[in-house]
Amino acid sequence: MGLCVIIPPMNESRAPSHPIESARETLRIEAEALLAAQERIDERFTQAVEGIHALRGKLIVTGIGKSGLVGAKIAATLASTGTPSFFLHPSEALHGDLGMIGPEDGVLAISYSGESEELSNILPHIQRFGIPLLAMTADPDSTLAGYAETVLDISVPREACPLGAAPTASTTLTMAMGDALAVALMQKRGFRQEDFASFHPGGSLGRRLFLKASDLMRTEGIPVVEAETPLQEAIVAMSEGKLGNVLVTREGRLEAVMSDGDLRRALMREDFDMKRPVIDYATRDPRSLPEGETLAVEALRLIEEAKIQLLPIVDGERRIRGVLHLHDLVSAGIKSEKR
Repeated sequence: MGLCVIIPPMNESRAPSHPIESARETLRIEAEALLAAQERIDERFTQAVEGIHALRGKLIVTGIGKSGLVGAKIAATLASTGTPSFFLHPSEALHGDLGMIGPEDGVLAISYSGESEELSNILPHIQRFGIPLLAMTADPDSTLAGYAETVLDISVPREACPLGAAPTASTTLTMAMGDALAVALMQKRGFRQEDFASFHPGGSLGRRLFLKASDLMRTEGIPVVEAETPLQEAIVAMSEGKLGNVLVTREGRLEAVMSDGDLRRALMREDFDMKRPVIDYATRDPRSLPEGETLAVEALRLIEEAKIQLLPIVDGERRIRGVLHLHDLVSAGIKSEKR
């Protein structure tokens, strides 16, 4: 991440190993770097969080090379979790994009060495704006650290790269440090799941938190028969409704539901008679959902728990207002919370 490292040729102990062993070693080195950084977290991190939280404007993240790529991800994470943020490339900043920085903004600058030329060139201009500068660097005596109000240490004992050259453990730590800032800021703001979903209305979380059962329920063409209707007629209504179920009412109120499964079980009964009332073969007191603000994801949970496909939606007197079918939920992109 901007730091040139010259090392002697690889010896036999650093020879390429089996891919599985290499992968495990890489993960071990990077995990050790994260754990070591965990022990170094101190009041400087608190100062960084307080400083970002106090901003009335945006947090501009900047960096070059791999630091820039990680910085872009950090900016995106911050922006989606309640901290207005965007990434600014140092080279573009020197050619007019410094105008994107406002007097109420702050800057998070990332450089492992703290001496990246492109980044160093914009530091005096940031200082001239008189806005807060937070740095992530491995060198507390670097040029970047000298300009910063607060410095977060992203040094690692070694890179996972066998040459010690390619940023690996250091980029992992830098990204994790950005995540730590985002999470701490979320907690400080009391940022809720609903807030996150409001920034992701097109995503699965947005659908889970905003789409209501009433938005997806069917209100027309619902197969409904009275409790004393002969089974034969109820089967016709079920076929015409194409929902695999028929709702059974008594005096206009939901009394039972007969499903394909109920019909198959009825066929196995010794007293099976097509002329008998459908209520004799239907499932009484079926699961239903009261009309209102119930979320679609909650309706899906009820459907999965009851192992049914159709969920009637009723009013306070159990009069049918609509039905919600499992296929409607799936088609709308509502997914189970089970993992």
